Amino acid sequence: MSDLRLNPFTLATFAPGDAASFAYDRGAQATGIVHFGIGAFHRAHQAWYTDRAMSAGDRNWAITGVSLRSGEVAHQMNPQEGLYTVTERAGEGASTRIIGAVRDVLVAPYEPEAVAAALAAPATRIVSFTITEKGYCRAADGSLDLTLAGDESVYHYLQKGLRRRHDAGLPGLTLMSCDNLAENGKQLARLMREHLKRCDPALLAWFEAACTCPSTMVDRIVPAPTADDRDAVAEMLDGLRDEAAVVTEPFSQWVIEDSFANGRPAWDKVGAQFVADVRPYETAKLRMLNGAHSLLAYVGLSHGHTFVHEAVRDPAIRLLAEQLMREEAAPTIIAAPGQDLAAYTDALIERFANPALQHRLIQIAMDGSQKVPQRWLETLAANQRKGREAFAILEGIAGWIKHLRGRNGPIDDPMAQDLQTVVQADDPVNALFGTNGLLASDWVPRDTDRTAILSRLA
Repeated sequence: MSDLRLNPFTLATFAPGDAASFAYDRGAQATGIVHFGIGAFHRAHQAWYTDRAMSAGDRNWAITGVSLRSGEVAHQMNPQEGLYTVTERAGEGASTRIIGAVRDVLVAPYEPEAVAAALAAPATRIVSFTITEKGYCRAADGSLDLTLAGDESVYHYLQKGLRRRHDAGLPGLTLMSCDNLAENGKQLARLMREHLKRCDPALLAWFEAACTCPSTMVDRIVPAPTADDRDAVAEMLDGLRDEAAVVTEPFSQWVIEDSFANGRPAWDKVGAQFVADVRPYETAKLRMLNGAHSLLAYVGLSHGHTFVHEAVRDPAIRLLAEQLMREEAAPTIIAAPGQDLAAYTDALIERFANPALQHRLIQIAMDGSQKVPQRWLETLAANQRKGREAFAILEGIAGWIKHLRGRNGPIDDPMAQDLQTVVQADDPVNALFGTNGLLASDWVPRDTDRTAILSRLA
């Protein structure tokens, strides 16, 4: 393989013909978006939508990416001046598009001044986030964890940037969470207010008057890219290397609360939906797609599977996933007009079975403490109130406990130490989910629930 990297010069010089490409002058676009957490998902989703919106005629929405910790993505993208590819794979083949929406990537711990300047730039209008659930620095009760929300948190950088905008008389910003949190916009607004009350109370009234925090629902399966993926893309690009390449499925969905402080891209022209209320869509995604994903991960790993498509093709596990979605999650959701949950389940099973994605179960199994409450416990509580059983989720919980006991290797979770301690208890179900449990919630396990879980641990 060639060592020649994708960048504006090599793209113009070699003009690889097998990939689609953006249709606008990148150098003429102002940077309208600053995005925190510029990993594979953002590149395959929000940046992909933005690139297509600008190609369709919208302008001045280029993106500056910010990494809160690692410099890996900056090392991948900055030598390529932000260019990268998105490859959509399905059983029938693959298609690749060169994305031009990202301008550059900043590494916040090493470039704090540049991050503050990007947030305070007059052209910046939106700040978006894919920082995972743990990036919001929430305590067990959902409030801001003051020990986590320090100078390396997203709130610190936002405070600095917003303070500069206020002092310069600039308009406020739209702060747009694209993470898997229920009512993610409302949570971000609440947590930001808590931070400002502590660190800059004089800025709070301006933030509440000038800034908005719309909720969103995002959906696209984006496995972690591999060396083989990058080799395949280089072949598609006639030998040009793309170290920031991402691979995804053809399906994509983005539902956005239409509440913006200072304009928005024409994302709706390229498939996104602007709505008054995101909740029915986010609830379906969290409880059905994400809930089934976690089930496939923990039960699939315990059965020796490596990838999502392997787990869903195991008849017993597929039956559990369908049971969770159709019989346990869907009845707890008040659907929006035109939202067909049965068809959604059918589509999810088909997507999970896509062998081209190579989506690793161990990737989904990360950070279970941040995911299980909204993916499973809310569904369990809703069923409990109606007197219904939810045995598929209980089987998933048993799989999670096995995972926490080290069955699948080291645990990657911000609460790993506490979790590994409580699951060694004589009654791990009560230690996790009881009234005084580590993850106590509205769902309190009954004796039948405990028996169902414990019997699967034997």
